[in-house]
Amino acid sequence: MKNLLKITLALTTMFGLYSCEDIIDNSGDPETSQPTQLLTNAQLEAAAETNLGIPAAFVGGLYAQMIQFGSGGTSGHDDFGHKSYDVFSDMLSGDMALSVSTYGWYRASITEFGAPQDFTFGDNRQVWRYYYRIVRSANTVIQNLGGNDAIPENPDNKFAMGQAKAMRAHSYFYLTQFYQKEYNAAEAILPLYTEPSAINVGKSTAGEIYDLMESDLTDAISLLEGFNRTAKNQVNQDVARMILAYVLGAKGGRDGEVATLTQQVINAGNHTMLAAGDVTNGFTDVNSPSWLWGIDIVEANGLGLVSWWGQIDSFSYSYAWAGDFKAIDQSLYDAIPADDARKSQFYSVSSSSRYLQPLFKFYASGSIGGVSQTVTADYVYMRIEEAYLLNAEANARNGADGAARTSLSALVSRRMPDASYINGLSGQALQDEVYLQTRIELWGEGKSYLAMKRNKAMTVRGANHLSFVGEPVSYNDERMQFEIPLDEIQNNPFVSEQNQ
Repeated sequence: MKNLLKITLALTTMFGLYSCEDIIDNSGDPETSQPTQLLTNAQLEAAAETNLGIPAAFVGGLYAQMIQFGSGGTSGHDDFGHKSYDVFSDMLSGDMALSVSTYGWYRASITEFGAPQDFTFGDNRQVWRYYYRIVRSANTVIQNLGGNDAIPENPDNKFAMGQAKAMRAHSYFYLTQFYQKEYNAAEAILPLYTEPSAINVGKSTAGEIYDLMESDLTDAISLLEGFNRTAKNQVNQDVARMILAYVLGAKGGRDGEVATLTQQVINAGNHTMLAAGDVTNGFTDVNSPSWLWGIDIVEANGLGLVSWWGQIDSFSYSYAWAGDFKAIDQSLYDAIPADDARKSQFYSVSSSSRYLQPLFKFYASGSIGGVSQTVTADYVYMRIEEAYLLNAEANARNGADGAARTSLSALVSRRMPDASYINGLSGQALQDEVYLQTRIELWGEGKSYLAMKRNKAMTVRGANHLSFVGEPVSYNDERMQFEIPLDEIQNNPFVSEQNQ
């Protein structure tokens, strides 16, 4: 058991970037991790055949990186794993406003578009390093289970392979969203790595990367048949189908398949949408029946100020309490009907500096600035409501207005006393309503940017932003995408040559 624990802990130190740069890893204690780091892939692969816990430890280490401080290679208080980039994307989309800035987090680089316009900004490297780190972790798991074409015979190994492939696709998906304006199959956009030992390859085309994501997720759905996860941080079939739906939705032209995948998740019946009275429940409990994917944060994880809660939640010991206020965009808030339960998620006293903070959607304690400095409120990665909204979006885009109205009504009728107006919507008006409902329902959960790109939308920042108020920003504006970071260009000669 101790050896297995060492392997789990060491995984977060084994996986780094695919670059000739030697990047300092902040993720573990060298005295604990060093012995396991000396194991070769061949030794680990052989061990996995006799110790069936090792593949699970590999995958557990991969998931651990999703909440790890410094996993983007910095010591910044905006570097805390996958949820870091939910904040980046919500702010880029404009749906999340930085309404008060005392400490400066996100202001110059994200809300004032510094990073997307200057490849020397550290945020470009942070996003890049985090997702490629997950890719390398996934590739190591895949190789140790036999390689990209292997189908392990042992069920536990098969489930580990499915999770690793899904996570590789998940990371490439976010890389494509952050580093390409819109899907163009022929455009060379990112290095593509499918082996953990490979370093410094040139950029592959978007078509090649999307093909790998689709293949990985199709494989994952098959490999995860019969998998009963022990915790919601693990990817199961429902989550893999949803990731594939997001991938195909971003690619475009596959609306029928997106509708089918999301309907399968809905029909599985494993999750139920929140009732109106639950949309102000704090969003702190991974056991919520609406959460498809999330993680149970416990005291041992050691999260505090440097966390998603530490940036967003005024009820935590946080920047959102002390002076960097995040709020819903004024225009988006104004678009929520008065009788919609979600209107009450936001502080409505306009004379207060906390105006439009999500004080009643996200709260991890009972008082502003929470007494405890240790975060135990959970992280949500995905909810069943996303399946209904993606299903409605895909059906509406595919001309299946009736099916789109059914899915949309199922959600909105849980938020408003009367959702009958949806019955009169069709065509573009229906598509627009689905997009609006997506922005309202999933505010602060890292999905607005993805929806903006899928819908080829333009946003105009409301009056409570600190910069670019009233300025239209299109989904494919130069300011909506990060740049390949400076050190990747300096250290990867193939990328450097392609960028000339």
